[in-house]
Amino acid sequence: MNYKQGSVLGGMLLVAGSCVGAGMLALPILTGLAGFYPSLIVMVVAWSFMTFTGLLLIEVNGWFKQQVNLISMTQESLGRSGRILAWLSYLFLFYSLLVAYTAASGKVFAAILESFLEVAVPPWVASMFFTFLFGVIVYLGTRTVDLVNRFLMIGLIATYLGMIGLGLSRIDPGLLAYSMPQYTLLSLPVLVVSFGFQNMIPSLTAYMKGDLKRVRASIIGGSLITLFVYLIWSMLVLGVVAPAEIHNSYLRGEEATIPLRSMLGSTGISQFAQGFAFFAIVTSFLAQGLTLTHFLADGFKLQPKRSNVWWLASLALLPPLALALYNPTIFFSALSFAGGVCAMILFGILPICMAWVGRYTDRHASHYHVSGGKPSLIIGFFFALLVIGCELFKLFFG
Repeated sequence: MNYKQGSVLGGMLLVAGSCVGAGMLALPILTGLAGFYPSLIVMVVAWSFMTFTGLLLIEVNGWFKQQVNLISMTQESLGRSGRILAWLSYLFLFYSLLVAYTAASGKVFAAILESFLEVAVPPWVASMFFTFLFGVIVYLGTRTVDLVNRFLMIGLIATYLGMIGLGLSRIDPGLLAYSMPQYTLLSLPVLVVSFGFQNMIPSLTAYMKGDLKRVRASIIGGSLITLFVYLIWSMLVLGVVAPAEIHNSYLRGEEATIPLRSMLGSTGISQFAQGFAFFAIVTSFLAQGLTLTHFLADGFKLQPKRSNVWWLASLALLPPLALALYNPTIFFSALSFAGGVCAMILFGILPICMAWVGRYTDRHASHYHVSGGKPSLIIGFFFALLVIGCELFKLFFG
């Protein structure tokens, strides 16, 4: 069959949609520790780095005549060791994100139950109920997740727009002027994973019928949309919530809408914020849960049939639930590990290494070539190592 080539606008929306999710619930808290204006710098740095490595993957993808995924690209470029590293990075990334989303679901889902059903439950009970309820949707498969996710995405967009539309007039410029630059790098790992779209590049290339320049336009445009969404969101929260409350929320492991609702009371903005947090967590949970289930099926060489999916879904969702129940404040730590280690290896180190080997060892040629040569690859490589090193140091000695 002869399919029509995908549009650049459609590709941009796919990129933005893959980035915007529950990770942004952590951003205003982490960027708020440093202040709005210092965080602008690190946000642009994270966007620049992730866009750069995304463009590298376009170049690498152009070396292959057939459609490939990121793991097969790594194996062809870096060998079996590269494939193993990519596979393990993917596995830890999925699990870390699910731990974060499950941990955040407790207070959010408990607040939803109390607001609409007038049922007060502890956050740990809400996390269990959340996991089993939406775990059933993951078990039912891709078609069910797709249908449910369409309605959830409508809710996510509507609550975001409502929250921003009503909240911008409540911003206090004095709060935005707060600055503690020594905390600037703290948000970098979460920003990295929040700009994580690189796994979509092979699919985008197929969607664009191999037109790599159109893929490039989709990535740059989509990542810029994401950057704009994050900037407006951070401006709203940091312009309403006092720095002291931001710090307290960080210590308690609370996502951004909780202090926002506390500062705004029972206004319409707080209701939109509560809904936004719910939709963001559920859409991300369903996407990562389904992807991890299929990833495990591929790892165990199993077809994702109904007879296999129940235990594959359990293997995907129950370990994150157990860890989230053991440490309910793990939200920021799990996201930070996902971005600072897993995403930096998978979406930072590996694309740079593949580009280096393909260009200067194997002498591959692609229809698209990222400018900057060896210096840009070296700078990007050591930047990724710096972030990984800082995250590991914080994990073991922080």
